[in-house]
Amino acid sequence: MSYFVYMLKSSGINPVTYVGYTKNIIKRINLHNSGKGAKFTKGRTWKLIYKESFKSKSKAISREYYIKKNRTLRNKIKNTYR
Repeated sequence: MSYFVYMLKSSGINPVTYVGYTKNIIKRINLHNSGKGAKFTKGRTWKLIYKESFKSKSKAISREYYIKKNRTLRNKIKNTYR
């Protein structure tokens, strides 16, 4: 089974990003957009701008943590997908 690390970008004047991991990326994005995802994502409309696939959960979690902490990489991804 594959795990995905993904980045979402909110719509609006000052967009923000959210990084997470999941087994089912379509279901997870739908949860975020319906207000049932992570607390941070409630009240916003989200668009998938980046995803990576991993064979193990531990590798996905490690990559998610790296992207969350690396502002340079996160901003590069954010600005690539306008």
